Amino acid sequence: MTRNGPDDTTRSGTSDVEVIEGLLAYAQTRSSRWGGAALKRVSEAVARSRALDARAPGTHTALLARSLLAKAKLLLRRDRGAEALPLVQEAVALSRPAGGAPLEVALRCLAAALESLHRYSEAAATLAEADRIVPPDEP
Repeated sequence: MTRNGPDDTTRSGTSDVEVIEGLLAYAQTRSSRWGGAALKRVSEAVARSRALDARAPGTHTALLARSLLAKAKLLLRRDRGAEALPLVQEAVALSRPAGGAPLEVALRCLAAALESLHRYSEAAATLAEADRIVPPDEP
C-alpha cells in the first residue's frame, strides 16, 4: 500500500501489524522536517505494538522492540537522551532472547543513549558487547 499520509495506515481492512509498520515508515520519512508529527506517529506505533504484544505475548516482540528503538532514535536526534534511555533499555531486554542483528542494533542505540548522557564507560562496554555478536553465517 502506498503511503501518502498518516491516515493511510489506519484505513479499514489494514492489519494491526501493517498499521504499525506504516506508522514507523511515516515517522521515519518525516523525522527531519516534521519532528513533532514523527514523534507522535512513532509514539502511536509503540502504544499499538504494546497492545498487540499483550494480546499475543511473544508473537510481536520484535515489532515492539523496533518501535521502541524508532522512538528512542527520534528522541536522541533531539538531544533527549534521558527520555530515550528507558525505551532503549526495554528494546535491548526484548531483543536479548533472539540475539543476532536485532540485539546488536539495540545495543548500539543503547550505547548512543548512554553517550548522550555522558556515561562513556557504560557506552564503551555496551559497544564492546555489540561487537562480540557474531553474524549468523560466521562460526
